[in-house]
Amino acid sequence: MSVLVFADNSEGKFKKSALEVISYGKAVAEKAQKNLTVLVINTDNTNDISTYGADKILVVNNDQLNTFNARAYADVIGQAVEQHQAEIVIIDSSSNGLYIAPLVAAKLKAGYASNAVEAPSQISPFMVKRKAFSSKGFNHSIINTPIKVIGLSKNSFGLIENKAASSIEPFEPSLNDADFGLTSKAIDKTTGKVSIADADIVVSGGRGLKGPENWGMIEELADVLGAATACSKPVSDLGWRPHSEHVGQTGKPVTSNLYIAIGISGAIQHLAGVNSSKVKVVVNTDPDAPFFKAADYGIVGDAFEVVPKLIEKLKEFKSNS
Repeated sequence: MSVLVFADNSEGKFKKSALEVISYGKAVAEKAQKNLTVLVINTDNTNDISTYGADKILVVNNDQLNTFNARAYADVIGQAVEQHQAEIVIIDSSSNGLYIAPLVAAKLKAGYASNAVEAPSQISPFMVKRKAFSSKGFNHSIINTPIKVIGLSKNSFGLIENKAASSIEPFEPSLNDADFGLTSKAIDKTTGKVSIADADIVVSGGRGLKGPENWGMIEELADVLGAATACSKPVSDLGWRPHSEHVGQTGKPVTSNLYIAIGISGAIQHLAGVNSSKVKVVVNTDPDAPFFKAADYGIVGDAFEVVPKLIEKLKEFKSNS
C-alpha cells in the first residue's frame, strides 16, 4: 500500500510544481503512515525526487509518450496505481495535471478533490481542504472511495526537502493504441522567458497601455523582477500580445506569489483567474477600477509615470543589495 505521486517533467527537467507535489505527497504519506511512490515518464533525473522524499521511483521509458497525451498518461498512472496498490494518488494543477486527474479518477472509480491546499486534516474519514468559489472560499471535502485522487493547487504547499534513499524501478505499462487517436503535428514553445505556469511573479498589462508599442516597460519590469509577462483578454484579442499570455478565467489561471496588474481595470473573469495569487498589486488611473477592491496594494496613477520610476527604484535596490 502506498501514496502515489505523478511528477510531470519538461524535457527531463522537473518544474517547481512537480517538486511541490512530491513535497505534498511526502506529507500525506507520513500522515497516512504509508510509503511514497513517485511515477515519472521519460527522464532519468531522479536526484530531485529523492531530495523531496520519495521512497520508490517508478521510471517509464517509452518513445510513444515523448509528446504529452492526456489519455495515455492517465492510463499509465492508472496501471501504476493498480499494480502498486496505491490508495492515494496526487497530481499537480499544471495544465497537464488538470487534464489528467479527472481521467485517472474516472478510470479508477475514485473520488477526486481538486485545488487542495493542505495535507489531509484526517485520514479516516479522509478529509482535505480545498479552494472553492473561484478561490474566494474554502471547503473541507470528504472522500469515501477506496482510492482517492487529489489535485494540488499550485503554490499552496511549498517545497520541503526530505531526503530519502529512494529505490528506482523500471515500469513498463501496456499502451492502448486507442489512446493515440489524436496526434500532435507541431508544438511551438517560447524560449528565454519565464513561463506563466512556473512564475513566482507575474507582470500583466491591459488596454491602459494604449498599444503594443508600449509593452517594452512591461517586459523591462518583468526582467528586473525575474517575472513572467502576461496580459488581459482584450489585449490578446486585439493582437497586441500572443494568446499564450492571456490570463484570467478564460485564459491561463495565475497562482503566483506576486501579481502586478498595470492598466487593467479588473473584469470579473480576469479577477477570477488571478484571485489565487498571494499578493496582488494594481496600477491604474481610475480610482474606481474594480481591481482596487481585489488588490492588496494599489497605486492610482499613470502607468507611463509610475512604472519607469518603479523600474528605476528596483534597479537601484538590486545594485545596492
